[in-house]
Amino acid sequence: MVAALLADLFETHRPHLLSVAYRLTGSVSDAEDAVQESWLRLSVARQSEIEDLRAWLTTVVSHICVDRLRSAAVRREKYVGQWLPEPVVTAVTPSSTLDPLAAVVRKQEFRFAALVVLDTLTPPQRVAFVLHDGFSVPFSEIADILDVSVDSARQLAARARKAVAQGPAAVSDDEHNAAVQRLLSALSSGDVDAIVAALHPDVRTVGDGGGQVSTAINVVAGVDRNVKLWTGLFRRFRLFDLERIGPERELEPVLVNGQFGILAHERAPHDGIPGSPPRVYAFTVRDDKVWGVYDVVNPAKLGGVRVPH
Repeated sequence: MVAALLADLFETHRPHLLSVAYRLTGSVSDAEDAVQESWLRLSVARQSEIEDLRAWLTTVVSHICVDRLRSAAVRREKYVGQWLPEPVVTAVTPSSTLDPLAAVVRKQEFRFAALVVLDTLTPPQRVAFVLHDGFSVPFSEIADILDVSVDSARQLAARARKAVAQGPAAVSDDEHNAAVQRLLSALSSGDVDAIVAALHPDVRTVGDGGGQVSTAINVVAGVDRNVKLWTGLFRRFRLFDLERIGPERELEPVLVNGQFGILAHERAPHDGIPGSPPRVYAFTVRDDKVWGVYDVVNPAKLGGVRVPH
């Protein structure tokens, strides 16, 4: 009976713990594993020594995520190409099935572009910033988690705050949708002038194939290079052809971390068009134009696709 009550109580904290772990790691699999491991630690802990269960669990999950972040930093040293967070992909129409992580990522601070910026921070900076600014964890507790002084924890958060401030400002869903739709329509029509008009002057495309699947290894920056890239892909793969975009079609409109994006289902070669593996396209909008295109195609980073097939 006591175990059942404890399990029920833990479940009430699961959405919070997932939000902490996902924002700390940028990884769906690591976040879910960290939360599950926190439950295992709770199940064998002395309950009488836990004064505030939410705070205790937050600390435990944070410790686990620090280890995951450090491990990821080592992996990134040998990673082929660019490194992007793992997206959480859900259907445009909300599912009746409760998914705590899908609900969490609809908040502005979990937008894909925001996680991309967090990935530029060092692990200690990320932990200090996310825990303090995102979840109001006191610097004294953050210092214990990172094994640094309180002053150092404050400095880490301050440096992270400055870096985050340089990222793109959040825009409304309507502005985001309109800008992305303009780009898709322009690509589908093949109108180069319309494509240029839909792109921000500082546009960049970032691909993450992890060396396993073909995508751009380097960041493709600038309007000219992006126009050449996307018109070439459209001609070869019929990519972003509006006739192929729709529910249960090859290119499915979805929400990527709560904002409009595209899920490209695996496609076999047909009609002279080469086949393509599953991939997720996320977008960032700045000044009413598409500023960032993110092509997540590494199979290991598509575990957050929650769209039923």
